[in-house]
Amino acid sequence: MLAAGTARVDITPPIGIAHAGWGAQSHEGAEGIDMPLTITALVIETDGNTDPAARIAVLDIDTCMLVESYDRNIREAVTSATGIPAGSQRVSYTHTHSGPIEGLSWIVQGSEMVEPWFRSMAPASAEAVQQAISNMTPVRVDTGSGHCEININRRPVSHDGSVFTGRNPGGFVDHEVLVTAFDDLDGNPVATLVNYACHPTIMGPENRLITPDYPGPTRETVESIVGGTCLFLQGAAGNQGPIDGFTGDTSVYRKLGKQLGIEAARIRLNIDPVPREEKLEKILASGADLGIYSFRQVGESDSTLGIIEATASLPIKEMPPESEVQANFDRISANLRSVRSSGGSVEQIKQAAFPAKRETLLLRHTQTFGSGGGKRDIPIQVIRIGNTALVAIPVEPFAEIGTAVKARSPADWTLFSGYSNGYYGYLPMAYAYPEGGYEVGPTAPFEAGAAEQMIEDCLAAIQKLWN
Repeated sequence: MLAAGTARVDITPPIGIAHAGWGAQSHEGAEGIDMPLTITALVIETDGNTDPAARIAVLDIDTCMLVESYDRNIREAVTSATGIPAGSQRVSYTHTHSGPIEGLSWIVQGSEMVEPWFRSMAPASAEAVQQAISNMTPVRVDTGSGHCEININRRPVSHDGSVFTGRNPGGFVDHEVLVTAFDDLDGNPVATLVNYACHPTIMGPENRLITPDYPGPTRETVESIVGGTCLFLQGAAGNQGPIDGFTGDTSVYRKLGKQLGIEAARIRLNIDPVPREEKLEKILASGADLGIYSFRQVGESDSTLGIIEATASLPIKEMPPESEVQANFDRISANLRSVRSSGGSVEQIKQAAFPAKRETLLLRHTQTFGSGGGKRDIPIQVIRIGNTALVAIPVEPFAEIGTAVKARSPADWTLFSGYSNGYYGYLPMAYAYPEGGYEVGPTAPFEAGAAEQMIEDCLAAIQKLWN
């Protein structure tokens, strides 16, 4: 038997904080809050084994990304507070683009609030995990799947043959919704995991409000229909975007999030983690003869709990020296400051801002990988909860990576996610490199072929844990 507990902590940042990260935005600070940002924790243990070293913690955090330093701070705080080892924690982020952006910002207004906010996630995460431990109860677990079409391939081709970020109805898309149910021994919902692949970019450059984008309404909808606590685990969304996005209209993300939440709730309500056997008890004479059935429990759900850490050795692109990239970033940022200080128009600010955004991404990669070349070990984490595998990698993976791993996994169910345990950029499939586009430019530090290698290494890690 397994035991699990959940908790949620509010981490909504202050109004005025440097907001979002769109190269095309003209504002700097957040002007309001449409929905709160939160950290939701799930702690799992084998029932009766309260050794902290045997527990696993899963965190669902409303932020765009968490680089290695912030990820490490969170783990250290959770370990210090609860004893759960750093390697037994999954630190996932929803990837909302409607909150503060970490690190090398070209935004000045409110930027002094950004680092303190990110650092506040460590004690907040520890608090959430501590509360989840205090709420532990015996549970049974199982998973189900469904289908939702709020996402679409986001790599169409323009009239001049270049790839842009939009809607590509003919491109590869993964509409699968995977839902893992945790029920107490009376059948009451304790937790629900929702795994889906779609960039939370419904709210775009014109949005000036803090929001969790669609994952917020998804969680809210599941909890209102099913009960218990819902965690959202972002999928392989590197080339998956919303069917309606880049807007300033908050009703759009609320509507699409509710659509996904309704489908997740439908799946959840059809999951029964208890193995049952149907038996015809009697035929009751009535206007029509009525079959009276019982559904007897015949065993227990799978209660295996385990975790494994592995790596994928991936080829890294050759990149310019960090000093050269830094000099370019400083020059571009100075030009943006000049345009702003001289009272430039909204269009002039946008034209000066988007090069800063792109150079920021390249600078991040040179700081992580140096001038590139060779290979780098990228972490893979697999958690086994009964018959279900939770796979997590610290990149923005194309959907084909997720579907390949799910299709070939030895687990009954496999929830595949990027956006977890750090951040190393985009991981496109090899076919995308000659096509070009945002996902294979400065956002991707990996050479072609890295995604295909990641698929094999993820499958090897799952197989090792299942063996």
